[in-house]
Amino acid sequence: MTTAPSPTISPARAWLMAIRPRTLPAAVSPVLVGTALAIHDGGFAPLPALAALAGSLLLQIAVNLSNDYFDHVRGVDGPQRRGPVRVTQSGLISPERVRLGMIVVFTLATLVGVYLIVVGGWPILAIGVASILSALAYSGGPFPLASHGLGDLFVYLFFGLAAVCGTYIAQAHGLPLGVIIASIPPGFLITDIIVVNNTRDIETDREAGKHTLAVMLGETGSRVEYVALLIISYLVPVAMWIAGQWPVWGVLSLLSLPLAVSLVRDLLRAADGPSFNKLLAGTARLALVFSILLSIGLAIR
Repeated sequence: MTTAPSPTISPARAWLMAIRPRTLPAAVSPVLVGTALAIHDGGFAPLPALAALAGSLLLQIAVNLSNDYFDHVRGVDGPQRRGPVRVTQSGLISPERVRLGMIVVFTLATLVGVYLIVVGGWPILAIGVASILSALAYSGGPFPLASHGLGDLFVYLFFGLAAVCGTYIAQAHGLPLGVIIASIPPGFLITDIIVVNNTRDIETDREAGKHTLAVMLGETGSRVEYVALLIISYLVPVAMWIAGQWPVWGVLSLLSLPLAVSLVRDLLRAADGPSFNKLLAGTARLALVFSILLSIGLAIR
């Protein structure tokens, strides 16, 4: 059950809670990988790289605010919620202000996107428009993706595939097959963040009529999904190295394996809100550590 927020929480603290800093590694990881590949291929461009990072962070924050707002409006968040405090549901910030904040952040992301379109061309336009529409449709609109079992897929598509490929295109102006394959590990690890989140919320989501993939698979099936995505993420660098497509340094990502094993142990023991919340933060940390190590390995020429 969500702990009632303290009445002494300041507005600045409340907005920080709404932004959910622990989820932001999900925005950083794919940009690191896409930039590392651009460095490896001799196409690194610092300003587009920084713009891609800013755009990714803004989209992640916008998604967090969107989830907070729309889940409250739809009645998904209730007193039995096991996750961290939602600022709209708890009354820390009014729904109108959260909605306005969401619009402001989406607008800022769009402005960053305009610059990326100028340097990256129409592929960035297509990726940007699709990303913003999907971010809005994740929890909102007439067909919320997260409520129809599609959240996991769209998290990979836009925080994995689109983010890695968009970052690369904005700098190197092309899209080799290896870049698409490189999106799999960070994308799957970021998807695992959602798997943990939705596994924690199976009961409350089911009661609210929110049919996430976790609700459909059940708790055991969701844990299997988490481990499967983890395994595939670690197999990709090894397979690409064996195939001669990546340098041996690409397997530096395997140095994060002890952290992954520890998370699997935590997953098997997780049974309440605090344990799942700890696992969620740890999974976000793994996505960032893995991506940093992979990026270092891929950037070496």
